[in-house]
Amino acid sequence: MDLRAHADAWLTAWRARDLDAIMACYADDVDFAASTVTRRWGRPDGRLHGRAELRRHFERGLELAPGLTFTEEALLPGPGGYALLYRRENGNRVLDVVELNENGQAARVRAYYEQPQR
Repeated sequence: MDLRAHADAWLTAWRARDLDAIMACYADDVDFAASTVTRRWGRPDGRLHGRAELRRHFERGLELAPGLTFTEEALLPGPGGYALLYRRENGNRVLDVVELNENGQAARVRAYYEQPQR
């Protein structure tokens, strides 16, 4: 499993604002959790299930931040996945903890924000 390649594909897709390429990084049954889910969709547990829900979430994120950029600060590899620390265009630092499935797609993701994020 090439963790660096997955992280690079994800970062490249976001830089291009290519939603299809972003979504290709995720498993069909992805389990995603972030405080942005709670704020945007009123879900107390902050969780989304599956690509369709996640796609809608990311579409909204791209609408809210037309100048969105991510700058990698660190890639921390682990068994079956990695943690990616990056800085957003607004200065907010984010840590995504990603578990990959056997196909090399993100199956479980937890996003942590240094400051509240819409």
